[in-house]
Amino acid sequence: MTDTSYVGAIDQGTTGTRFMIFDHGGQVVSSAYERHEQHYPEPGWVEHDPVELWENTKTVVTTALEDGDVDPSQLEAIGVTNQRETTVLWDRDSGKPVYDAIVWQDRRTADRIEQLEDDGLAETIREKTGLQPDAYFSATKIEWLLENADPIKLERTRPEDVRDRAEAGELCFGTIDSWLIYNLTGEHVTEVTNASRTMLYDIRDCEWDDDLLAEFSVPRAILPEVRPSSDDATYGSTDPDGFLGAEVPVAGALGDQQAALFGQTCFDPGDAKNTYGTGSFFLMNTGDEPVASEHGLLTTIGFQRSGDPVQYALEGSIFVTGAAIEWLEDVSLIDDPGETATLARSVDSTDGVYVVPAFTGLGAPHWDQRARGTIVGMTRGTRREHLVRATLESIAYQTRDVAEAMEADAGIEMRSLKVDGGAVKNNFLCQLQADVVGTEIVRPVVDETTALGSAYAAGLAVGYWDDLEELRENWRVDRQFSPEMDRERADAKYDRWGDALECARGWTTDGE
Repeated sequence: MTDTSYVGAIDQGTTGTRFMIFDHGGQVVSSAYERHEQHYPEPGWVEHDPVELWENTKTVVTTALEDGDVDPSQLEAIGVTNQRETTVLWDRDSGKPVYDAIVWQDRRTADRIEQLEDDGLAETIREKTGLQPDAYFSATKIEWLLENADPIKLERTRPEDVRDRAEAGELCFGTIDSWLIYNLTGEHVTEVTNASRTMLYDIRDCEWDDDLLAEFSVPRAILPEVRPSSDDATYGSTDPDGFLGAEVPVAGALGDQQAALFGQTCFDPGDAKNTYGTGSFFLMNTGDEPVASEHGLLTTIGFQRSGDPVQYALEGSIFVTGAAIEWLEDVSLIDDPGETATLARSVDSTDGVYVVPAFTGLGAPHWDQRARGTIVGMTRGTRREHLVRATLESIAYQTRDVAEAMEADAGIEMRSLKVDGGAVKNNFLCQLQADVVGTEIVRPVVDETTALGSAYAAGLAVGYWDDLEELRENWRVDRQFSPEMDRERADAKYDRWGDALECARGWTTDGE
C-alpha cells in the first residue's frame, strides 16, 4: 500500500468515543474524541443512549478526517473496538433502539445472578462460557430488556410486546460493536471476542449455546452472526451515499480489552497486558487451548483471524480504576486527573488510609457484586493528599490481586507487563505498579493500543499489513519501570489491603 492510504479505528468506550487514523507504521495520523452522558436512573443502574453513541461516532470520524486532511477514500478499512458486555436491543427495520443501552457496570440483575448460583448453574456457565456468572455480562441484561423494556419506545403501532417481536425476529440484540457495524453497514454481525462476553456463547464449540439461550429465554432470532475478529470477507462496507461519502470496508472488530491485547502485539502464549481505563483489564494470551481458572479469573477468547484457530486468554476484570480518579474529581478532591501524581508524591505514605473503589462491586478475583466503595483508616489528620495517594495505590493493589491469580493459573512467572490506557501517562502510578506487583512495567509509545488493535485487525483483513511479524516491528517502548520498593515493605502494604477488602465485601443486601 502507498503512504497515502490509512486504516481507521472507531474506539467506542464507556465514557466517550474516539476515531483514530493510523498509517502503515502504526503511528497516529489524526484523532478526535467526544464524551457522552452517563445515565443513572436507579442506584446501581448505568445506561447510555445508543443514538448518542452513534451520533458521536459520526462526529469523531468526520472531525478526525478533516483534522488529518484525509479523504475518506484514503481509508483502506475501518476497525471497531468497543466497551464489552454493554447491551442494546433495536428494531431491525427502523434501527431505533427499544431502550437505552444497559452498560457493563450495571448491577440491576444481581438478584438474577444469585438465583443462578442457588440453582446450581454457576459451574455449567463457567465450563461453557469461561465466565464467572455476574451481572457484568450481557445475558441477564438481555433477559431484563425482554421482560421490562417499554414497547412504546419502539415507536410502532403494533400491539405486540417486546418479547413477541423478538421471537418473531423483528428485533436485534447486539453489544456495541454490533450496534455500530449495523449503523455503518446495515449488517447484523458480531465477532468472537464480543460473543464470548455475553454468557450465551460456548467458547470451545464457538457457537451460541441452546441451553443458555433457554435459561435466559433469549430467542435465537435476535442474535447476530458471529464472525472472526479480523475478517477477510469483511462485515460489509459503508454507504457511499451516507455520512462518510465513501465505500469503506469494515473488516475487523474486537472487544476493547482484546483489542488492546492485539494492539500490544501479545500474539504468543504468555504475553500479557493491562489496560487502564474506566476499569482495568489484565489479559494473558494462552494460545489455542482455553485454560480453566481455579483462582477467580475468566477464560475468554483473545482473538481470531480468518481461517485460523481461536486464540484464548485468561482475564482479570477490575471494575473500577480510572473511574476512581474520576470520582476524586467528582467530589472535588482534585480539579484535574493530572494533579494526582503531584498530590500523591507530596506525602510519604497514605498514613494508613486505604480506599477500596468497589463502586459497582468487586470483579476478579473476588467476584463480590454486593461489595461497595469503602475508605478505612482515616484519622483527624487525614488530608486529601492521603486520599488521592490511597486511590492510586488501590489501582496497584487490585492489579496485584489479578497478577497473583494469573501466575497461579497459568504456571508462568510474570517478568514484565505491557500497559496502556489513559492512566499510564501517570509516571507515579506506573512506578507504584512496578513496586506493588514486583515486575517490570513496559509502556509503549502508542498507548492507545485499543484503537490500534482494531486497526490492525481490519488492516490485516484487507492486506494493508501482511502478517503479525510486520505488526511486531511497529511496536516501540516509551519507558520501562522497574521495582524500587523493598519487597518486604511492598508485601506488608499489600497484606493490609486484604484487610481493607474485607471491610468492603458484602455491604449491600438489597441491590442499593
